[in-house]
Amino acid sequence: MTRRRSRKYRWTARIALAILAVPLTYIVAALVGALVPVNSGWREPDRGITIYIADNGVHADLVVPASVQGLDWRPLVPKSDMANVPADAQWIAFGAGERRVYLETPTWGDLSVRTAAVALTGGEQVMHVEWVEDPTFAARAIRLTPEQYRRLWAAIREGFIFDANGKPVRIDHPGYGPRDAFYHGNGKANAFHTCNQWAASRLRLAGVKAPLWSPFVQGLVAYYRPADQRT
Repeated sequence: MTRRRSRKYRWTARIALAILAVPLTYIVAALVGALVPVNSGWREPDRGITIYIADNGVHADLVVPASVQGLDWRPLVPKSDMANVPADAQWIAFGAGERRVYLETPTWGDLSVRTAAVALTGGEQVMHVEWVEDPTFAARAIRLTPEQYRRLWAAIREGFIFDANGKPVRIDHPGYGPRDAFYHGNGKANAFHTCNQWAASRLRLAGVKAPLWSPFVQGLVAYYRPADQRT
């Protein structure tokens, strides 16, 4: 009887350790991935187009001009898609994430265990778009050459699904406020391709120095200067 109990306890301990090893391995991998840069030779140019990274401590958005260098977002995500956008809003924030997390959790307090589980294992990716008046609220700033910005513009555009008229397909959802909307996106969002990894991958495609893999926002924003810091 004693031996059986001892074996039972050993197996219980092994199972518990195995369960704990999964999140620990994920965190370690995230730390390592964040420390490995892609496009390590990139340097911020003296002149160019400034974009921003908005960081709420969990999620990152890329904030870009509505129109610059002949690249115009206004026909694709017009203000008319939103409820009430201020006339002087000339910047747009783009983010990508799992559908249920975006549409069913207006605040982090609304996040359920079921929704979190779906987000981790894999769900439909959607695009979140918000018109912005003043982008300087963002945590980080990055200056790009015109060519880097064109590549970033194209990389962000690839995230959308388009209809027969070449317009992003809007999701019937009121958004979080009067100036934002959701659109159907390409691909899946999961524990490996998170909202922050999406943002990092767009910057990598633009040729900007960015982490190899950063599911957490801290590993992404650490690469760039504070928005109120000039270079």
